[in-house]
Amino acid sequence: MTFAKRLRPGVRSGEITCSVRIWMRPHVKVGGRYPMDKGEIVVDSIETIGFADITPELARESGFLGVLDLLKTAQHGRGEKIYLVRFHYVRKR
Repeated sequence: MTFAKRLRPGVRSGEITCSVRIWMRPHVKVGGRYPMDKGEIVVDSIETIGFADITPELARESGFLGVLDLLKTAQHGRGEKIYLVRFHYVRKR
């Protein structure tokens, strides 16, 4: 999983622990580990959600100012399905 540079400090600190992604199919799996900076993202869960589930609270929890800010970043390619990915960051030793 990749994150915009402005979101990375929040991910590393544990302030951001979820991400909304619009994909054709999931690009991560539960338990998967994906490199980021000096550590890795560990996926805790992934679920399909609808547009109505993307609330201002979820946008802020994901590190965005609001729903529109999130949607500008969440779209990946021709994606049509919305996924909520919950994760945690683990620093490498």
